Amino acid sequence: MSAQMWVRTPTEIRRQRRRKAHRCLNHLIIAPLWPMHGANLGTLLRTCDAVGACLAVPRYPWIPQALATGNTMRQPSCVHWANNPLQWLRSQRSSGSQVVGVELTDESIRLASLPVARRRTVVVLGHERDGIPVEATSLLDVAVEIPMMGTGMSLNVAVAGSLVAYKLAGLV
Repeated sequence: MSAQMWVRTPTEIRRQRRRKAHRCLNHLIIAPLWPMHGANLGTLLRTCDAVGACLAVPRYPWIPQALATGNTMRQPSCVHWANNPLQWLRSQRSSGSQVVGVELTDESIRLASLPVARRRTVVVLGHERDGIPVEATSLLDVAVEIPMMGTGMSLNVAVAGSLVAYKLAGLV
């Protein structure tokens, strides 16, 4: 017979968490640069808060409202604006950031082999249907794939981005 498991109360959990939103740590940036669904942005904002990352998004007309609607956190989240996704990626790479793409390529490494981010890292997430545009793949330092056993070709972009964010943050 095993001992009963103690489940923490909401009050106990709140005491263990930060009291304020993290400032921009400028270490891990989750970048869904070609988004299709606003709900994914809200999910990624919550993941960014959980792992101490920031979100980078293009300034499409519908995105500010999607972020406002999808942000269920009480505190404001760290958001970087990438007005021109390709140009923004080029500038991130030229400034020394590691650029990790979540994409299926011949050279992709498995998620389990991805090391914890030791320098500023940008995680590029592509379009939900079409992935990362071909012209952006040359800007990646590494591509990572998430192994799947089912019949689907890929995971939802918010789920995939969350898995990679936790791995790079060293939390799994």
